[in-house]
Amino acid sequence: MGKVMSKQTKDKLAHDLGFGAKVEDGNWDDVTTGEIGSMVREAIKRGEQAVAEEAKANGAAHQNAK
Repeated sequence: MGKVMSKQTKDKLAHDLGFGAKVEDGNWDDVTTGEIGSMVREAIKRGEQAVAEEAKANGAAHQNAK
């Protein structure tokens, strides 16, 4: 299976969600399934926000081009 998230992204999400200390050594064995679920939900949320912001910016640029 291919890589979905970079190590940097996973580490940042873990820290942002409050369990970064568990993974600082690169070992994810102590991370719970609940914490992983939180990471997935947060990654999806951030991705959706980025797409929406990009669409809004592209729409504004398109409107200004008229």
